[in-house]
Amino acid sequence: MRKPFHSLLASLSLSAALLLTGPALATTPSVSPQTAAIGSAAPATAVNQEATAAVAQATHADNPYGLGALWAQGDAVAKITLLLLVLMSVASWYVIFSKLAEQSRMRQHGKAAQGDFWTSVSLRQAAEGLDAASPYRFIAEKGLESANRHEGLLSAVDFNTWVTMGLQRALGTVQSRLQDGLAVLATVGSTAPFVGLFGTVWGIYHALVKIGISGQASIDKVAGPVGEALIMTAIGLAVAVPAVLGYNWLVRRNKAVMEEVNAFAADLHAVLLSSAKK
Repeated sequence: MRKPFHSLLASLSLSAALLLTGPALATTPSVSPQTAAIGSAAPATAVNQEATAAVAQATHADNPYGLGALWAQGDAVAKITLLLLVLMSVASWYVIFSKLAEQSRMRQHGKAAQGDFWTSVSLRQAAEGLDAASPYRFIAEKGLESANRHEGLLSAVDFNTWVTMGLQRALGTVQSRLQDGLAVLATVGSTAPFVGLFGTVWGIYHALVKIGISGQASIDKVAGPVGEALIMTAIGLAVAVPAVLGYNWLVRRNKAVMEEVNAFAADLHAVLLSSAKK
């Protein structure tokens, strides 16, 4: 009788233990195949991120053959050549902007002369009404001066010829002022490529010297001097091209401005002749 009772008691104890441990086993999270794959890919992702950061750092590293290296490693001749190109560039851009401003002012003076000059009572009053820096006032005053000076020995010259000569001299002065600075652009445009070429030849010379000293034509021996030579060539062209384009552009604008000035002088000449006949 005791053995069946003990067997029944053991069975009940085992059942109770299973009931207590069952929920814990049921709540244990299961690992899916996707999760296991993500866990195994995490180290590879970290390695890729480190490699990308290393490439980015290498990309943003200082270029040993750039402009900074050119100035740091260049000798006195290379530095003087580079400074000369910079000065030529600054001079050409200064001339371009200053001449553009001067031409704009002359157009404004022309509009003022066409607006109020011909409605004045007299030529003297009309000339004094213009701006003191206006080339139109300068031409008007020279025309009046020629008309008033037609006396004495000058009276032997025909009045028309004398006034025409005075206006032509005034026009020549205005045109000469307009052309100031254009010679700088022409000089820079024609000489800057040769200055850059000089820097190129000097850089190639240094490359050959390094090859001769080292006894081998490896890329690390010639990359710096050859890069220096190419940079000088590029800078020379970058200085010359804007100068040439600016010169042609300013010459065309000067022609348009002088056409307006010549038309004003022709009208003034006619008014002076008609005033002399009265």
